[in-house]
Amino acid sequence: MSAKDLFHEAVKNGLQKEEWLITDDPLEIVFEEVTLKIDLGAERLIAAEK
Repeated sequence: MSAKDLFHEAVKNGLQKEEWLITDDPLEIVFEEVTLKIDLGAERLIAAEK
Protein backbone atom coordinates (compact mmCIF):
# COMPACT_ATOMS: atom_id res chain seq x y z
CA MET A 1 0.00 0.00 0.00
CA SER A 2 1.30 3.45 -0.86
CA ALA A 3 1.89 6.08 1.80
CA LYS A 4 -0.76 8.75 2.24
CA ASP A 5 0.34 12.36 2.35
CA LEU A 6 -0.36 14.86 5.12
CA PHE A 7 -3.60 16.12 3.54
CA HIS A 8 -5.19 12.81 2.48
CA GLU A 9 -7.68 12.45 5.35
CA ALA A 10 -8.56 16.17 5.33
CA VAL A 11 -9.38 16.08 1.61
CA LYS A 12 -11.33 12.82 2.01
CA ASN A 13 -13.37 14.24 4.91
CA GLY A 14 -14.03 17.48 3.00
CA LEU A 15 -15.32 15.57 -0.02
CA GLN A 16 -17.57 13.43 2.17
CA LYS A 17 -19.01 16.54 3.88
CA GLU A 18 -19.88 17.87 0.41
CA GLU A 19 -21.75 14.59 -0.25
CA TRP A 20 -19.14 12.96 -2.49
CA LEU A 21 -19.03 9.17 -2.38
CA ILE A 22 -15.50 7.81 -1.93
CA THR A 23 -15.43 4.80 -4.24
CA ASP A 24 -11.77 3.80 -3.92
CA ASP A 25 -9.01 4.62 -1.44
CA PRO A 26 -6.63 4.29 -3.28
CA LEU A 27 -7.99 3.90 -6.80
CA GLU A 28 -5.96 1.26 -8.65
CA ILE A 29 -5.77 1.15 -12.44
CA VAL A 30 -4.09 -1.88 -14.01
CA PHE A 31 -2.97 -1.68 -17.63
CA GLU A 32 -1.06 -4.64 -18.97
CA GLU A 33 1.80 -5.06 -16.47
CA VAL A 34 1.60 -1.56 -14.99
CA THR A 35 -0.41 -0.72 -11.86
CA LEU A 36 -1.21 2.93 -11.10
CA LYS A 37 -2.41 3.99 -7.67
CA ILE A 38 -4.30 7.27 -7.40
CA ASP A 39 -5.06 8.79 -3.96
CA LEU A 40 -8.87 8.72 -4.18
CA GLY A 41 -11.63 7.72 -6.50
CA ALA A 42 -14.80 9.72 -5.87
CA GLU A 43 -18.08 10.62 -7.49
CA ARG A 44 -20.76 13.13 -6.64
CA LEU A 45 -24.20 11.72 -6.04
CA ILE A 46 -26.79 13.54 -8.11
CA ALA A 47 -30.50 13.23 -7.51
CA ALA A 48 -33.30 14.94 -9.37
CA GLU A 49 -36.96 15.24 -8.67
CA LYS A 50 -39.72 16.35 -11.01
